[in-house]
Amino acid sequence: MRLAMTLMVRDEADIVGAMIDHHLAQGVDTLIVTDNGSVDGTAEILQRYADQGLIDLRHDPVHRKQQSPVVTQMARDAATMYGADWVINADADEFFLPVDRSLTLRDVFGRLDKALAAFLVPVTNLTGPPAASGTGIGRLIYRDHRPVEALRATGLRDHPTADAIHVGDPSIEVIQGNHFVSLASQGLPPEELAVEVLHLPWRSWEQYARKVENAGRAYDSNPELTPSPNHHGMRDWARLQAGALLPFYLLRHPDAAELAAGLAAGHFVEEKVLAERLVSPVPDAPLDPETIALFERFGPALRDAEARSFAALAAAEELRLADLEEQRAAMQAEYDALATEKEQLLGEKNHLLGEVLTATERQRLTDVHVGTLETSLEQLSGRFEVRAGRKLRRIVRRAG
Repeated sequence: MRLAMTLMVRDEADIVGAMIDHHLAQGVDTLIVTDNGSVDGTAEILQRYADQGLIDLRHDPVHRKQQSPVVTQMARDAATMYGADWVINADADEFFLPVDRSLTLRDVFGRLDKALAAFLVPVTNLTGPPAASGTGIGRLIYRDHRPVEALRATGLRDHPTADAIHVGDPSIEVIQGNHFVSLASQGLPPEELAVEVLHLPWRSWEQYARKVENAGRAYDSNPELTPSPNHHGMRDWARLQAGALLPFYLLRHPDAAELAAGLAAGHFVEEKVLAERLVSPVPDAPLDPETIALFERFGPALRDAEARSFAALAAAEELRLADLEEQRAAMQAEYDALATEKEQLLGEKNHLLGEVLTATERQRLTDVHVGTLETSLEQLSGRFEVRAGRKLRRIVRRAG
């Protein structure tokens, strides 16, 4: 069994080395990595792994959010060049693990039935105190299971979308974000072989501000992509441009009181597996105490405002969905009416066609009958002529 992983990365120097080390230790055979024009030292880190023969390193410096075609090509190469039985398409801040921590990814995929073809793996964010800089592997040690309503008060629309894992396939298509592939899933792994992803999307203020700017500029340069303006990434890009992103970064990280209450309610669950197995490549640096104090003063009002904003968006979405439902119902009624009219017209057509066919059949039978009569007359005429001829010859003989 050969297990491959693809990775498209840009400016992730604070975490990419730890991410690669983790997956090599988990038994991944092949890592195909494309550096997307990094300028923070990521490319140099990746080159060191490539020099040791640990990764297949590629470069694509274009910044137009072209993840789907790049990852699709890497996933196809995993099958054609490396004979991969299974392929994981990952991001630099994602750590894939068996739910049963006594197993490795190699153990799991060595036992999985390839007839599954593809399946989704749940992604869970890890959170903890904020920081000015640093990887935060030892700081972000809480699984974030907050209810969606509480999450939206922090500026997030929902929890992460699941990632898709698939068998090696030379014609695979990977959709933007690695959440969907062209192979249809034939089921899920058995519970004892379940896999999950631990996700560290906002590790520090320095990292997150850079991530938001990189993504925002890439989307702006690719008009073919149309992300929702309500997506938190696009909302954050607008906030960064307005110089208002920092409070929203802080808003996503629970303070001591929220963390204690969340742990008691099960909204946060301690998760130290990465902290116990890995070392943060970049040490943590705290935020300015004055910034924290200012946020503590205005944070509650910002949280309330964000909750109201999402409530308004939700209400608008409900109205939009209701309007779409009305349109759908009207279109369905129109379709049903047209279908009824079509059936009526077909009925009329079949009736007229039946009459035409009946008349045609009557004409055919009449023609056959007339033809039979004409044949009979010809036969009678022939017999009459023969008999008349015979009688005439007898009369002649008698007269002679």
